[in-house]
Amino acid sequence: MANIEHPIMSVSGVRGQTGVSLEPRLITQFAMAFGTFIGGRTVVIGRDSRTSSPMVQHAVLAGLLATGCRIIDVGLCPTPTILLMAKALDAQGSVTITASHNPVEWNGIEFASASGRLLTQAERDELARIYKAEEFALAPWNEQGRLETDSDAVAYHLTKILRSPWLGQELIQKANLKVVLDCGNGAGSVISPMLLRELGCRIVELNCVPDGHFRRPAEPTPEALGELCETVQATNADIGFAHDGDADRLVVVTERGVPLSGEWTLALIADFILNQTKGDIVATVSTSRMLDDVADKHGVTLHRTKVGVGWVVEKMHEVNAVIGGEGTGGVIYPNIQHTTDGIASIAAMMQRLAETRLKSDSDGTVTALVDSLPHYDMCRKKLEIPSQDIATQLIARAEEIYTRKRELPVSNGKDTPVPQLVLTDGIKRIWDDRWVNIRKSGTEPVIRVFSEAPTAMEAEALCDETLETLELLMKQICR
Repeated sequence: MANIEHPIMSVSGVRGQTGVSLEPRLITQFAMAFGTFIGGRTVVIGRDSRTSSPMVQHAVLAGLLATGCRIIDVGLCPTPTILLMAKALDAQGSVTITASHNPVEWNGIEFASASGRLLTQAERDELARIYKAEEFALAPWNEQGRLETDSDAVAYHLTKILRSPWLGQELIQKANLKVVLDCGNGAGSVISPMLLRELGCRIVELNCVPDGHFRRPAEPTPEALGELCETVQATNADIGFAHDGDADRLVVVTERGVPLSGEWTLALIADFILNQTKGDIVATVSTSRMLDDVADKHGVTLHRTKVGVGWVVEKMHEVNAVIGGEGTGGVIYPNIQHTTDGIASIAAMMQRLAETRLKSDSDGTVTALVDSLPHYDMCRKKLEIPSQDIATQLIARAEEIYTRKRELPVSNGKDTPVPQLVLTDGIKRIWDDRWVNIRKSGTEPVIRVFSEAPTAMEAEALCDETLETLELLMKQICR
């Protein structure tokens, strides 16, 4: 990925390349804006394992102390652990230092408001206004903030997961399951091995040293998981798991060493949770249509939102959903907290696999679970762009073109299917058996193109056709 000179602001915070677009002055100013936003009250802070995280942390501390905040540092923890501690401590805000699934040279800061709740759109707008206007409420010499530490975050998170109403430790122990775990040397290394041992699983650890030196890409795509797949096969494990850098995501590898996309994590767990309790599902516009099938199977409603955990959480609160998430492998468990939690997903998958293993009419494998759901093929590609401004222009031009195509009369009297156009997030064109979504990334300088169809060949053809249109439009814009 090329050097990006400006940080990227998203629904969760700000990210950039360390020493290029993310530097201490900018970080401190954002922290001062956030300290001002929460009125100089209590804020929980934590970080992932990236080697640049200590630098970012000290810059954040400076801004929060300068605005009079009481800071509780929970140390190196996954993002969901940090947000859960903010909820437990009834803090007025939290700052998580992470770039999640971005490459190792990136870092960032993610903000949440009272009790670990992700920022609403209105709150994001107000924080951005304070930052841009530099209206920082700096504290005088005798009202500076103070720093405390709390070492109980991981233990607290584990306790909350183990007390989940859908989890039965004895059943998992009885199933005697073997797991290969790849934490990518990220923040999940400090908690996920502990959880699997608490569940009575036999565990093989890969990349479970939280030193920030990622031996594979931080984003656990199927292409990045060769070592995990090989190890699952070589050790005759029942399942393989992989986290991203801050462990808010989880992806699965089958007992045959086949890597599954994050779409399967949400679909399999949603099906499992809805077997326990009925209620609505919330997912993003770019999440697999497998969720439509899961919703139909259980007679519940699937609500779709813009891409971004914050949007999913807002809708979950609105409709009182029992499960939600994104096709990235991020699943939200309202009984624990309203953010994606890759650690809780390990527990949910182990419970589902154990239940399947102990049924007399099942072969008890991950492959069998996959075969229990309808199958579609998805293609994910991206178009790198020079700037976010050009991306905005590109989406607008594409919307004009696809809107005009819908308005054209059918030629030669042929009954050509006209796709539905949904503008919830970017542009989504939906046919009866396939769809394609074009949207500007909130975390990288790219346009993402996702498509799904009955076969991989059809999904890729739809994706490539869309990319060709976007590339032509970008050439026109950049003349």
